[in-house]
Amino acid sequence: MPETLSGTRRRFVNWMLGTSAGALFAAIGFPVARFLMPPEVPEAATSRVLAGKLSEMPSEGWKIFRFGNDAGILIRTPDGEMRAFAATCTHLSCTVQYRSDLERIWCACHNGEFDLNGQNAAGPPPRPLTRFDVNVSGDEIWVSKA
Repeated sequence: MPETLSGTRRRFVNWMLGTSAGALFAAIGFPVARFLMPPEVPEAATSRVLAGKLSEMPSEGWKIFRFGNDAGILIRTPDGEMRAFAATCTHLSCTVQYRSDLERIWCACHNGEFDLNGQNAAGPPPRPLTRFDVNVSGDEIWVSKA
């Protein structure tokens, strides 16, 4: 009888040590994991942003601007027209830029190209860029989702 009692006690002590060690790891690990994961911040419910000033845009120039949580690209075409698109490439979400020598929107990651209408022209991008509406009011350039 004493052997079964000591076996039961030993099993109980091992169970208590195991569960308390697991609880300790959970008590330390959960706050650390929550600290390392950033909280989800909802995107501002805006559909129109001030992208820049007309007087600050050079002829055939471009500018990256913030559109909520995303980036946009504002381009002055050789005709002087203002166009805006989402500035993330549809291939691997790299930020695009405008090359006035090619008159193309260019992604440096994998040499993807888009024409001035946002349509994919060369390289690996599978879809065109999202186009935004541009309104010039005085010296201010307003961009809104189409």
